[in-house]
Amino acid sequence: MCFIFGQQKVIVIDVGHGGIDSGAIGVNGVSEKDVVLDVGLEILRLNKTVLDNKLDIYLTRYKDTLISLTNRSKLTKNLKADVFVSLHCNASNLPSKGIEVYVHNWNNQNTKKSIALSIAVLDESTQKLGFKKRGVKFANFQVLRETTFCPAILVELGFVTNLDEADYFLKSQNIRAMALAVLLGITNYLNTRL
Repeated sequence: MCFIFGQQKVIVIDVGHGGIDSGAIGVNGVSEKDVVLDVGLEILRLNKTVLDNKLDIYLTRYKDTLISLTNRSKLTKNLKADVFVSLHCNASNLPSKGIEVYVHNWNNQNTKKSIALSIAVLDESTQKLGFKKRGVKFANFQVLRETTFCPAILVELGFVTNLDEADYFLKSQNIRAMALAVLLGITNYLNTRL
């Protein structure tokens, strides 16, 4: 892991859902909004303790509050973010497992960078944590559609409707491992952009 960034890069971690919007509820009762908040807060902590604050990281929420999708994008633009990563957990009525990453389906100047970022995060999280790799996909999610001014991705960290993956998120060491994988994926991407 080398860090030869010129100026400190601004990273926005969008902690999905919050407040009255719980997101998906796991088969074991775990809530998507809680999982992604735990992962987001751990990314902040790891940036400080492991990376010595090499990155300037902001969360879209720091507690259980609901922030509008538009305000998440406005914050990212106001901070002049270099990277935007939205954290979510997946759910399905079908037996499903694994991690997938979404990029906006418009072709603009940041699409290739967003794809590179998504591959870096997906590779780090699936290779190191043993989750099934579900690939990079394209979607017209509002939070990505309104954040096309920088590389932007939406990460589905696993399925809370899969008992193994839902149980994975109940352990603090697993939250730490997932947060570290996302953080290293971001740094791997930034190191290739120099």
